[in-house]
Amino acid sequence: MQSLDQIARWPVDNAAAVVLSRDEGVIGEYGDQQRVFPLASVTKLLCAYAVLVATEEGAVELDQPAGPEGSTVRHLLAHASGLAFDENRAQTTPGRRRIYSSAGYKVLAEFVTAETSIDFADYLAESVFAPLKMGASALVGPAGHGAESSAGDLGRFAAELLRPALLSRETVDAATSVQFPGLDGVLPGYGSQRPNDWGLGFELRSRKSPHWTGLSNSPRTFGHFGQSGTFLWTDPAAGLACVVLTDRPFGDWAKPLWTEVSDAVLAEGRRS
Repeated sequence: MQSLDQIARWPVDNAAAVVLSRDEGVIGEYGDQQRVFPLASVTKLLCAYAVLVATEEGAVELDQPAGPEGSTVRHLLAHASGLAFDENRAQTTPGRRRIYSSAGYKVLAEFVTAETSIDFADYLAESVFAPLKMGASALVGPAGHGAESSAGDLGRFAAELLRPALLSRETVDAATSVQFPGLDGVLPGYGSQRPNDWGLGFELRSRKSPHWTGLSNSPRTFGHFGQSGTFLWTDPAAGLACVVLTDRPFGDWAKPLWTEVSDAVLAEGRRS
């Protein structure tokens, strides 16, 4: 795809990208598809998917108590548990505000480990990475931000999001729909959002502005970006998904460039 060529002008040393169509599979690639990058918070998508597998297997339930008093697995997945960003400390009662919490994902991982008697990193590898043939992927740190992967692997994960096989369509639809509607909060790097819509692990574009996706991404777009300079979005309305991994931490440099490449990918992908 010509739209990915602009990545060559980005102020990064290394980058890789892949674009997928729901109907045609991979339609564009850039860079080394096997190079492994730290994902930072894109990790949350993978870990959330493993938790959702656990719910379909009956190991855990979405409305099972987990985390601070009054919180459930659903609250933790949707950043509505009230936990602080980076510590297991309640800042408010569950369901009151969207407080983005990496600590909540550590709590989730510990909860799934306790319920399944399988270390969460192993559970993630067995339930998501192995069946999707994501051999370059691993959870090497906290469940909120400690995974590493390649564009090739995340392309296979994005293909799963476009055409679910590990999970039922009903589960994926619920995971990419607003949980606890109307909650305000801060989208890291982009400021206060009213509301700050979120699904079960998936950040929802909705009508947020500013945002890290393209101006032409539909409100139904879902995904995540990471402070390591990474992002993955899926736009069901366009039938497209895009993964971009870089080795430069997210900052002001990324904001216009990510939006520009996403808009270019959408324009070219819709024509193909």
